[in-house]
Amino acid sequence: MSGSNSSDASFARAATRPPESETAQDHPLGLTVHNLPGVDHAVEQAQRTRSGRLKMIGVLLMCAAPVIASYFTYYVIRPEGRRNFSELIDPQRPMPSLETRDLAGAAGNLTALKGQWLLVSVAPGACDAACQDHLYLQRQMREGVGKEKDRVDWVWLIPDDASPPAEILPGLTKATVLRVDAQALSRWLAPGPGHALRDHLYVVDPMGNWMMRMPAGLDKANASKAKRDLERLLRASSSWDQAGRSGAQ
Repeated sequence: MSGSNSSDASFARAATRPPESETAQDHPLGLTVHNLPGVDHAVEQAQRTRSGRLKMIGVLLMCAAPVIASYFTYYVIRPEGRRNFSELIDPQRPMPSLETRDLAGAAGNLTALKGQWLLVSVAPGACDAACQDHLYLQRQMREGVGKEKDRVDWVWLIPDDASPPAEILPGLTKATVLRVDAQALSRWLAPGPGHALRDHLYVVDPMGNWMMRMPAGLDKANASKAKRDLERLLRASSSWDQAGRSGAQ
């Protein structure tokens, strides 16, 4: 019947159409969350600041690494069976600002010696036999390190006003000879127990730190052991230290 057919068709259409409540409620709206502009800027600024600090620290570490590595190698990474002939100074003693005069009377300052390894002796100007032996050993040890000798200066510090013997002056042409105040010098360098300053040779690094004292009574027979200590220092510092001061001989 036509009425029945019309009702059935209406019912079928109604059955296939989603209810309005389902269409509106069962399909939620998509929501996008946006950060506030001020928050984004603050986060970005913080990231840039952190990155800049890390880069600065990296540069500083790269600059300091060679020096740190050389001293770490010498002081820490050492074969268990090896003993230094010379005595390492711990803590090291920085070079003071100390007035000096050369043999011609020209004034200067001890800190002008920075930039080279220094092999130092201390003795009165009269320079007795022991003093002359030290000067000879200083020259021989410097020559003995071969091509590295341009990184080393041998220095005689005179704590009085006495004149050196004329006969030794020709042998001092490659030495640095300076007069210094005895009391001021004693606040920097120090002898071993029971000895005087003049009994030792002292090693100072290019940064001006007194860092090694060679044994008292050094002579030709055991000077080769002291020279090996000096050679180890030169090898350990070869990555960052070069012959520096123009006055080096």
